[in-house]
Amino acid sequence: MSQLGIDVGGTKVALRLERQDAPDGEGTRQTVLRWPEPAALGTDLAVLAEAVAAVGIDPDDPVTSVGVAMPATLDRAGRVRGWPNRPFWQGLDLGEALAELLPGATVRTADDGDLAALAEADAADCRDLVHIGVGTGIGGGIVLDGRISPGTARGSCEVGHLIVDRAGERCDCGRHGCVQSVASGRAVLRRASARLDRPVDFDELRTAWLDSTAWAVEVVTDGADAVATAIVGLCELTHPQLVTVGGGFAAGLPGYVDAVTRRAAELARPAGPDVRIAPAALGGMSSLDGAVLLARA
Repeated sequence: MSQLGIDVGGTKVALRLERQDAPDGEGTRQTVLRWPEPAALGTDLAVLAEAVAAVGIDPDDPVTSVGVAMPATLDRAGRVRGWPNRPFWQGLDLGEALAELLPGATVRTADDGDLAALAEADAADCRDLVHIGVGTGIGGGIVLDGRISPGTARGSCEVGHLIVDRAGERCDCGRHGCVQSVASGRAVLRRASARLDRPVDFDELRTAWLDSTAWAVEVVTDGADAVATAIVGLCELTHPQLVTVGGGFAAGLPGYVDAVTRRAAELARPAGPDVRIAPAALGGMSSLDGAVLLARA
């Protein structure tokens, strides 16, 4: 039997095929393809079909189950309700589209942040975990007693839309002060550009952060403080054994997780839950790892 994990991202799609009965070294295949430009639903679905073909499915060993990590908001029927990065996906039933590509396979779909949390919990051998992914946006999830919480049937855990500053900037969801509007890579670079009155890219921010340049320390620390605030609040509710902080933006700034940890320690109650924070173990592949776990389920 074979299982397929698919991580749908804003700029690319990653797939991993696992063949249980294959000889050692031949049981796993992986591929990554970028979405085309100009972007359109038809061309995206063509790339998805190309990626499924590229991962090398054996006709004599068909895929029996598929796990899909999605950044989009889905309705209860599995159709895309909204996705700011690719708004033309609205109304798409991805499970139906995959069923056409992989006849007979069971398709399960879940939020990419939830699945990243599941994978981090599996990697840490930890049944109660909170995960925060700091990238272009803010994602993450909660695992309690080894299961995604609140559970895929009831919607995803939108960590990025916890409000941490009622007077904060407007988020792309329409509210003000969400973690994402303060701490995402996009938000931090926007504040840096406003601070210097010119465009700032990630490479310049990273160099200035490593050099302890005042403007970089200010904007990055503001974001880390917002993440720490969200973590402390989540720990009050869930009492996890471990909190992991990952995502490309956080991983690209050495010392970022340390800054989050220091601020969380300042915010924690003396008699409150123990807040143990560590860098995510799986890097940029955590959502794909989670999608494979979902396929195995």
